[in-house]
Amino acid sequence: MLSAKYFRIAAALSLGGTIFAGYLSGYKLFTSTCAFNEPCPYVLGYPACWYGFAMFSAMLAISLAGVYRKALAARLVKALGTVSFAGIIFAGYLTLNELMPWFSGQTVGYSLGLPTCAYGLAFYIAIFVLHFFAV
Repeated sequence: MLSAKYFRIAAALSLGGTIFAGYLSGYKLFTSTCAFNEPCPYVLGYPACWYGFAMFSAMLAISLAGVYRKALAARLVKALGTVSFAGIIFAGYLTLNELMPWFSGQTVGYSLGLPTCAYGLAFYIAIFVLHFFAV
């Protein structure tokens, strides 16, 4: 895959993740409750969606830099792969923790069908898989 096309697709996915995590973060910040009436996982005392917002924002900035700075493309592809891999570990861990009651047979109701971390995980996986086509 051409690096310019890769960066445009990665920027679109990162923008989607940034908007979603930004909505969750803003909702938490202004209402002190989690969106969609879900449990709100905390990491080091802060809501997990805030970390997701930071990681997606970083990937958006890296992707946009890749679109406009062709000379740094190889380094930016590696940086995007690194952040998306960290996001997979982060969101994957949180998703598993939130789904454990469901796996053990307890009924857990999520407004969107799955925990919001699972949707963030899907974005991270998509960007990471895309990374291999750009390398």
